[in-house]
Amino acid sequence: MLSIINYGSGNVRAIGNIYDNLNIKYQIVDSVKDFSRETDKIILPGVGAFDETMNNLNRSGFRELLEKKVLVDNIPVLGICVGMQILALGSEEGSLEGLGWISGTVKKFDVSKLNFQPKIPHLGWNSVKSVNNSKLFKDVDLNTGFYFIHSYFFECFNSSDILTSTDYGETFTSSVQHSNIFGTQFHPEKSHSNGIQLLNNFYNI
Repeated sequence: MLSIINYGSGNVRAIGNIYDNLNIKYQIVDSVKDFSRETDKIILPGVGAFDETMNNLNRSGFRELLEKKVLVDNIPVLGICVGMQILALGSEEGSLEGLGWISGTVKKFDVSKLNFQPKIPHLGWNSVKSVNNSKLFKDVDLNTGFYFIHSYFFECFNSSDILTSTDYGETFTSSVQHSNIFGTQFHPEKSHSNGIQLLNNFYNI
């Protein structure tokens, strides 16, 4: 059973629609009491600001549950966009601590330091480059890439945690993995066939 956590941040229905089309069993979990004991995969969607997302997660009671399931029971988890950023220690966007599951911090694009002046937020399709191999990207077209919308990016402290990078004025980390913990800065639910393949890959990991 795959559980999509609905803590008030992210388009959970779009992710659910993809799994419907793949005929994969899942649940959208609105509260801790609804979390299935059969869960063996977890998705953390994310749209919005870092502190708002962390506040939603903390108030919902999901944080304690997720820390047990992910860190103790080793259930694979996939954070999407801000859902990936909250895996870090913290963010320049806010003052709250992140989950700290992957060593790194979240920074804002600084266009004054770049060779050209890209539009912020980074909005639209972009290719990704493989840094470390992962089953998450099996049969994915890296050149076609994925759909992004963000003004902040995850700066990994350990290069071994970086799965892919992307160039947008500067090179930034676009997906991460540390053991059973995965994250994508892009939105697979908005990325057509590549996103469908990636979400299917995550389920099958």
